[in-house]
Amino acid sequence: MNAPSPRWASRAATLAAGALFGFGLALSGMVRPEVVLSFLRFSDFGLMLVMGGAVAVVLVAFWAVPKLRQAPLLGGVFQRHASVWNRDTLVGAALFGVGWGLSGVCPGPAIAGLGTGNLELLWAFAGIALGAWVQGWRADAR
Repeated sequence: MNAPSPRWASRAATLAAGALFGFGLALSGMVRPEVVLSFLRFSDFGLMLVMGGAVAVVLVAFWAVPKLRQAPLLGGVFQRHASVWNRDTLVGAALFGVGWGLSGVCPGPAIAGLGTGNLELLWAFAGIALGAWVQGWRADAR
């Protein structure tokens, strides 16, 4: 019997990570726009614990895993890259924040929210798709 290919293992790991992420978002309530909006209005700080816990886990993982392992589990090498702040990054972050604040919907939780049966999130997806199309059109125009 042949061993599974690294490509298959990578796809399975991606699927498992995405499912775990979506489950965590659904369990925390981040898939419900009204919960997110109450957090953004500073009337419910439950999501602060969720985001703080996620940031803490990621910080420890990004610091500890490269020290404990020579290479990633599925091959390749650990890499770091410098973030670049420019006008486009600032404008994009501002537009994302305004859209998130107005709708209470972030793209990741919106996908998980569709999995919970909240089909009203399709309106948010229309806005996300329109924004992505405009950004691509603008980048091609340069």
